[in-house]
Amino acid sequence: MKRTILAAALLAAGAVGLLAQPAGKAAQAAPAQAPKGPAPKSQAELQALQALQAAVQGTDLDAIIKTCEDLLTRFPDTDFKDTVLTSEADAYQQKGDWIKAQIFAEQAIATNPKAANATLMLADILSKHTGEHDLDRDEKLTKAEASAHQAIELVAAQPKPPQVPDAAWDGYKKQLTAQAQDDLGLVFAARKSWDSAAATFRTAIASTPEPAYKVHLANALLQGGKLDEVIAVCDQILAEPNLNPRIQSAAKGIRASAIAAKATAK
Repeated sequence: MKRTILAAALLAAGAVGLLAQPAGKAAQAAPAQAPKGPAPKSQAELQALQALQAAVQGTDLDAIIKTCEDLLTRFPDTDFKDTVLTSEADAYQQKGDWIKAQIFAEQAIATNPKAANATLMLADILSKHTGEHDLDRDEKLTKAEASAHQAIELVAAQPKPPQVPDAAWDGYKKQLTAQAQDDLGLVFAARKSWDSAAATFRTAIASTPEPAYKVHLANALLQGGKLDEVIAVCDQILAEPNLNPRIQSAAKGIRASAIAAKATAK
């Protein structure tokens, strides 16, 4: 998600035109454009936001975190505070530090309850990293479910920035909505509601046919005893070109389990 968070948030805020320009020209143009939404308050803040935009396009997660921290230290009242916090949360998520990722995602939501990306990230973290024996398991899953539903509503309500092509914006929203549906499916799976999980994964796949979502579907079908459907879904996954090795291994394992279960049932 990290390559789209900042750009999408700035697009939605109507400030991408400023960030796309050289700092000097953007600062001169800002008063004339008088943006109605969030905007940099100074050329220095604009340059800091441009630096963050550049950082999130790279692969140095520590650099992203440092850029976020520096920006919030220098400009604590920035209109883009929730975006910066979300970018920092995403960097920690990429590093595998789910605790800090959740902390910064929740800070972003506290700053802006309509922060769609942060809300989706919270749903993603809780749905994927709530353990079977966590003492607060039910609370986490309930929060994950609520966050996923909220993310879907927030994404749907986001107005399209005028400078973004319709197809690109629709694709972006479908991608985020599908991720939220996948997270919902994982919540149902954690509760062992296999039919509900499978149906929800199918909804995600219909929107964005990610191989990972198909693996989740195959596993839900396996747990629900729908073995022929498991094999069909796995065959579909394994037929895809340039498949991620982890996805390929998972699909092969699930398929093998379904074939073994069918043999045992005879």
